Amino acid sequence: MCTEETSYDMRGERNMPWDGEKPLLLLIGSSGRVSREFILRTVSRRYALWLLQPAPVTWEEPYVVGNTVVDNTRPEPLIDAARRVAAEHEVTGVFCYDEGLVTPAAHVARALGLPGNSPEAVAACRDKNATRIALEKARVPQPASIGVRSLREARAAAEKLGFPVVLKPRGLAGGMGVRRADGPDEVESAYRAAAGASYPGVPVFDVSVLVEEYADGPEISVDAVFFEGECVPLVVARKKVGLAPFFEETGHEVDGADPLLSDPELIEALRASHAALGFHTGVSHTEFRLTANGPRLMEVNARLGGDMIPYLGELATGVDVAMAAADAAAGRRPDTTVRHRKAAAITFLYPERDIEIESVTVHEDRLTPEIHSATAMAGSGAVLRLPPRGYISRYARVIALSDSGDLARTALRRAPEIVELVGRPAEVPTA
Repeated sequence: MCTEETSYDMRGERNMPWDGEKPLLLLIGSSGRVSREFILRTVSRRYALWLLQPAPVTWEEPYVVGNTVVDNTRPEPLIDAARRVAAEHEVTGVFCYDEGLVTPAAHVARALGLPGNSPEAVAACRDKNATRIALEKARVPQPASIGVRSLREARAAAEKLGFPVVLKPRGLAGGMGVRRADGPDEVESAYRAAAGASYPGVPVFDVSVLVEEYADGPEISVDAVFFEGECVPLVVARKKVGLAPFFEETGHEVDGADPLLSDPELIEALRASHAALGFHTGVSHTEFRLTANGPRLMEVNARLGGDMIPYLGELATGVDVAMAAADAAAGRRPDTTVRHRKAAAITFLYPERDIEIESVTVHEDRLTPEIHSATAMAGSGAVLRLPPRGYISRYARVIALSDSGDLARTALRRAPEIVELVGRPAEVPTA
């Protein structure tokens, strides 16, 4: 019989009671509440979570049983902190969904002898140049790619590949800093956008920009779970992009009956690419272009998808994608049973120009039956800047859920009426 204990962080602060019955996962970082709270809400039902991050617990408090304040971007202090937790409690696994922290998290799992991918495999996913090299050896279809370290090299690479080309940061995701160049005159601005983009925890490479062949066709992402040699696609999200010539992700559509979930060519590309990279445990987020010559793999991310994609997947099929990732981290076979097949879609609202927000108002009286939720993502005083001055500058999101993709898509057309933005033009930043 277990007795209830009280958990403390490493500074002796009290956290929520924990009866010791739930398996304990080390949670490396929590990320932003608006986009990631759904993960902690679902995973904490089955697992006790111990949070390791530089800041004290705030919004995460209802979902964690303890926390350690530590620099989680560097493996050494993170491993030391994890070992201190493991000395007091039985740790089942290491759980991480933050792009900038997946590599340090992999170091912790290896140091504690817990399930997961090697740090080298995770780093190869995060380094797009390493990904390209590994996939070329494995003969996985992908765009031709050349790494460059200067504008001069970028111009030469673009001429070699032939226009149009796409320039992207080597270590980022989510479309940050990605820009298309249709001719020689556009290479400089595209290179500066790619070279200037950054994200906390992402390493800066000497060869920092990739110039790639432009792959035409619809963009999709696949969140798939890998466990004991099996690969199961859980979510196919059809991506919407905007703000050309950038590739800002403005929405996603997920159909629980999407035929790509069982497409042999796509599944083989997933299997071969992850085997080449050494990724064998957990949920990954892989992006493709569906070209006239078949799928072309764009990137592999060693984490759950962002933009609420795992949540859309659960709405569409009943498969809890976040729980599948946590189960794999704990060495437990994930439940991938489809319970229903619906259509879920999300749209993100962007300002028309750089803006300082005065208010964002969700008019709940304007919701229709197909609108699942509408959420403000920025508040009064926030400054939103469009690419290349800023990225992912969204003021709201709206999610639709229906029996068909057409109905969900139609419902989202009213999103700008549901969420009202009031603001004033943002001041031009000084150099």
